[in-house]
Amino acid sequence: MSLTAPLLPAAQALAAGASEWIVPYADGPADNAWADLQLPHLQALLTALSPRTVVQGSEYDFSPPHERVLARTMGLPDTPGLIPWAALAASNLGQDAAQACAFITPSHWHIGADHVHQSDPAATPLSEEESQQLLALISPWFADDGIALQYLQPDLWLARGDAFENLATASMDRVLNRDVRPWFPDAAQGAVIQRLQSEVQMLLYTHVFNDRRAALGQQPINAFWVHGSGRLPAPVSTAAGQVACIDDLRTPALQGNVQAWRQAWQQLDGSLIAQLQQRAERGEAVKLTLSGERHAVQWVNAPRGFMDKIKGMFATKRLPNLRDML
Repeated sequence: MSLTAPLLPAAQALAAGASEWIVPYADGPADNAWADLQLPHLQALLTALSPRTVVQGSEYDFSPPHERVLARTMGLPDTPGLIPWAALAASNLGQDAAQACAFITPSHWHIGADHVHQSDPAATPLSEEESQQLLALISPWFADDGIALQYLQPDLWLARGDAFENLATASMDRVLNRDVRPWFPDAAQGAVIQRLQSEVQMLLYTHVFNDRRAALGQQPINAFWVHGSGRLPAPVSTAAGQVACIDDLRTPALQGNVQAWRQAWQQLDGSLIAQLQQRAERGEAVKLTLSGERHAVQWVNAPRGFMDKIKGMFATKRLPNLRDML
């Protein structure tokens, strides 16, 4: 499940009737992920379309490429780490989003001598009751710094406060199953957040809340991650429903599961990609963006002359080296 930016399963996105498609993690979780992988519909589709790079970045940018493309398409700021996903969520709930907002995800950190590892929240699930209890427990600590917390779902709370003003924070996708230390906010701007991290860790270290989890064989909640921070532009005009960001490859890619990622790509190829190929063959407009950890490349219909079409019919159709492109 997506935590920072709004992503959809391909089947749900197809039913929504989007006009633009973004497929994150199309590059693969390892160099051998593409070995003998057959994606005939993708190969034919990309051959018929024209590519252009829409995001050039680094694997260390606070926001992955697909979030930046999605934000830009929706009329949001796309500065890495300052895409206001939380403020957008507040606005979609009909709430006042004038103040800077952020998401808070309760987390389990495995703290070793040379690493601080962020576990996937799905691997350390909180029930709704547990999350509400935890929220009530630590809310006063945040309130002392002018931060108001609101429950959204067990692994996602909404936070409002001046502490998030111009505070760049890393997407959950950047830290899942990784060492979080390269992804901390700026030390000066994020001083309040870092202090709260320390206070919450001390509070929860011996708290009965985690004792109960331990009795059930569950990992303790000993930290939180701040993400999706920023202020919503006023006014904002989003293209909701027109663009779909697909999450089918996300989980296996972030877990480093090569086989599951290959299977997910093959399923996408037989469903979403096959439909887009049919649309392109009928002359309909197609806009497909594939993104990886660093870059995003968009393929679109481009007018082609008669000779280009003839050449295309007989040209060898090879899949681009997406591992290197993205």
